[in-house]
Amino acid sequence: MNETVTFTQIKSGIGSPDPIRKTLIGLGLTKMHKTVTRKNTPEIQGMLRKVQHLIRVEE
Repeated sequence: MNETVTFTQIKSGIGSPDPIRKTLIGLGLTKMHKTVTRKNTPEIQGMLRKVQHLIRVEE
């Protein structure tokens, strides 16, 4: 498993339920097309799965 994971927000969280919006903010995604790199932990992986329809994970 890689030590870091990089992901980009490709769709807006507008209209999404509040827990989805808060997950995006928790991941550091506050604007469209923003790219973030985080340490690859089980907690981050769970958050990414929750918002997988709004993000793109880069290799």
